[in-house]
Amino acid sequence: MTVSVVIITKDEAATIGRCVAAAKQISDDVIVIDNGSTDGTTQIALAAGCRVYHEKWDGYGANKNKGIALARNNWVLSLDADEIPDEPLIASIKKLETANINTVYDIRFKAYYGQKPVRFGSWGRDHHIRLFNRTHTQWTDAIVHETLNRPANTIVQKLGGHIHHYSVKDPVQYKAKIVQYARLNARKYLNEGKKPTLIKLYIAPVFHFVKGYIFLLGILDGKRGWMVAKMMAEHTWLKYHFLSQQTGYTNKEHFAKENFSVEY
Repeated sequence: MTVSVVIITKDEAATIGRCVAAAKQISDDVIVIDNGSTDGTTQIALAAGCRVYHEKWDGYGANKNKGIALARNNWVLSLDADEIPDEPLIASIKKLETANINTVYDIRFKAYYGQKPVRFGSWGRDHHIRLFNRTHTQWTDAIVHETLNRPANTIVQKLGGHIHHYSVKDPVQYKAKIVQYARLNARKYLNEGKKPTLIKLYIAPVFHFVKGYIFLLGILDGKRGWMVAKMMAEHTWLKYHFLSQQTGYTNKEHFAKENFSVEY
């Protein structure tokens, strides 16, 4: 199987080098779609031999699809700049023979808080479909939490290995990210016609905390588990809080004027 790798970036100089190094072991066709990086991200990618394109922000799904359209191969591995395939995953992809184009590959994730892994809670069970054939499926145009359009004949297979996701480096960055993602989700919900309710505002955050920290054993990750569960609960409240703030006046025009670009 001949694969292209598509990476979306914004100010990820700390991780883009490792991400690209892993991607180059998979393919000689690595495409970077950058959204206004100012920290040297694109220079690192260019020096590593990537094809770099500067694109305006149209949402996660839309920007990923821009990269897919530029790929030289139909099979595409989609990555964010803070996601690094490990050696077992690279080996699994290299062993793949040409598959039916309606097959998509589900990959397990290992999430990190700073440089330490989060083994339990909602982060500890993370997995996503990231390898697929673009003639069969592409990303939805969602501005956040994009998913693949999966036709009824899609076959899902799991791949060995992991993508290591260095999501946040400290509580300050984590807080900033959940606020931005909450605003993006509020905009998405508004466009979908969803309404904030008392249950979503006040019951759902508690449920998410208890689920992640107790039932999914986030407590076993110590302080990291507490922070992840707490922030996930806060994110749940914030997205419906922002939605409730915008409901009732010309909300879509208000959202259109805001800059919802975030680091990947």
